[in-house]
Amino acid sequence: MAFAQLTGRESLRDIEASLAAAGSKTYRMGFRSAVRRNTLANANQKRDCRIFEDFTHALIRMARPMYADEPLGVQLDETIYALDATTIDLCLSLFPWAEFRSTKSAMKLHTLLDVRGSIPCEIRVTPGRAHETSVLDSFALEPGAFYIVDRGYIDYTWFREVDQTGAWFVTRAKKNLNARRLYSHHVDKTAGVRSDQTVALNGYYASRNYPDHLRRVSYWDKDTDTRLIFLTNNFKLPALKIAQLYKLRWRVELFFKWIKQHLRIKSFFGTSNNAVKTQVWIAISVYVTVAIMKKRLKLPHSLYTILQILSVVVFEKMTLLQAFRCIDYKIDKEHDAIQLNLFD
Repeated sequence: MAFAQLTGRESLRDIEASLAAAGSKTYRMGFRSAVRRNTLANANQKRDCRIFEDFTHALIRMARPMYADEPLGVQLDETIYALDATTIDLCLSLFPWAEFRSTKSAMKLHTLLDVRGSIPCEIRVTPGRAHETSVLDSFALEPGAFYIVDRGYIDYTWFREVDQTGAWFVTRAKKNLNARRLYSHHVDKTAGVRSDQTVALNGYYASRNYPDHLRRVSYWDKDTDTRLIFLTNNFKLPALKIAQLYKLRWRVELFFKWIKQHLRIKSFFGTSNNAVKTQVWIAISVYVTVAIMKKRLKLPHSLYTILQILSVVVFEKMTLLQAFRCIDYKIDKEHDAIQLNLFD
């Protein structure tokens, strides 16, 4: 059901008008009084979450063209997507519909992220028990695009679909990969690449699901002193670029960290399935709105800094541009130094 049908208005026109007003000098922020928690809980309980889902997708369609020219660090013109999921823990007694284990509930947020600009394109919300591969068929494949996934998404049937669509995938190989080497290609070991091979799968079901050849690239990461094995169906790019492409998957991890820490997505107003999904979609729409505002107002600040400034001045009667001119912000570098493994 489209957003326009649910609200009775033309979604994109209304959104563009609202964002244009946000950049004008006459628009002011500020609330008259504090919003009661019970009011938010009742609203999330009764209003259909699909309204906020379609609203978020309308924002995404506006944001992606704005970041089409963002640098990646890898010289490629193709669209690059990173697919991953994060688990949001819930209380079993309050959220019995999302049973995950015998002692707790949880839900999973499966996100297909456009690495150029870190804009989420497709999002699926499932119970915590759902496996990562269960949502693969729900994502539309784009010919010529790259799909970067971790080992949890290894599904050779889906890889075959990606290949037949004319798209590319890059993933890490599992330790128990059963494949035979067919050809070996010359590599420059000074760049960290240890081998570049053409392989074929040996397993009965694996070879039936993906009968074509695969490319296996071995790379040594000097920062973590770890040997990494990548699988891809792309035989044209240099082996080093395959490893660099997989590093871009880290941006979807940063997206999950951003919405969890800075949008307080761990604390929910309302306990129903509809209420939780509503708050998730609202959080993502806030993220995309901040990304749009950054481009529209030509702000040099990061998305994190923009949200921090807005959280400080949300109850102040001032214009948006005035808020970013007057606030003396400081970035906490202590937490920035704590990073996870890029290749997990």
